[in-house]
Amino acid sequence: MMRIVTRLTTLVLLGTTLSLSASASTVGEKVSLTPYSAEYRVKISVLGGRLRTNLQSLATGYRAESEIEATGLSRIVAHGSIRESSVFEPTDDGLRPTRFVSVDTLTNDAETVDLGFDWDAGVASGLIDNAEFSTPISGLVLDRVSLQYGLMYDLLNGIERDKYFLQDAEKFKELLISNVGVKAVSVPFGKFNAVGIQHHAANSSRVTTLWCAEELGYLPVIIEQHRDGKLRMRAVLTEYLPATP
Repeated sequence: MMRIVTRLTTLVLLGTTLSLSASASTVGEKVSLTPYSAEYRVKISVLGGRLRTNLQSLATGYRAESEIEATGLSRIVAHGSIRESSVFEPTDDGLRPTRFVSVDTLTNDAETVDLGFDWDAGVASGLIDNAEFSTPISGLVLDRVSLQYGLMYDLLNGIERDKYFLQDAEKFKELLISNVGVKAVSVPFGKFNAVGIQHHAANSSRVTTLWCAEELGYLPVIIEQHRDGKLRMRAVLTEYLPATP
């Protein structure tokens, strides 16, 4: 069950009390993401967990990492962790990944993924559980980690999309996007006015909502997942530390 978190919480990182103008830089005319490290408290059904994320700035883009593991008594039934990383870069159309790595030692359907994205050749290829995998790519395709940052990057720059495309290991998905409005939210890290952005795959009853704080550069402060109308997962920000320049 902990895999639910990474599939879309991979959609996770959090904010700072600095204003957008003070915490973000620009690439050309575009507002850039801000490097950081953060921690979330996660609840999936009766299981508790912790999600750590961080974002680093590279010469030509970014590297993002996430790690989720069980906490407390949940460690009795849930061992291991899910570690994922993505390297991605800004383009005129938005962010696009160049490499995605996932190592799952936590869930029953544990897998290892290592994919490279060759945009010149129009191919994503690599290994999934040591088996070779290759698929054509075109347009704006993201991986499980870069998806959340692509959403944040677009919000920062006033770009509205009604869909995103996701290469989810060997599966390709079209995610439909909707804005559900603004509301006041409270998390252990603070109180914010947050805009709710929902996404779901076509013909799926699983809906993910990110509550993103404008004053934090549209970083999500709450991540929720509902299935058949019932709350299945919730992650809230507990700690945040901006990267040292």
